[in-house]
Amino acid sequence: MTETMITFPNLVETVGMLAGLLTTTAFRPQAFKFRHGKPARGVSLMMFACFCTGIALNVINGFTPGAFPVILANVLTLCIAAAILVFKTRYG
Repeated sequence: MTETMITFPNLVETVGMLAGLLTTTAFRPQAFKFRHGKPARGVSLMMFACFCTGIALNVINGFTPGAFPVILANVLTLCIAAAILVFKTRYG
């Protein structure tokens, strides 16, 4: 008979999840501001293009054993940053 154990994330995974949560939520206010048609003049198009590229590369890099928090955080951050990039090109 096999026992099912509940395992808790180790410290590294916990820190990774917290880092992902913070970096992902940091962009939400900006994205919502642009979504509602606010001017995007203060945002650098080049910075967000480079940032989105770097996040996409981090997603690819995250496909290693035990790197699920890295993948999840970067996918969510990429979605928000890409939305800001779209709003910048549309409203900037």
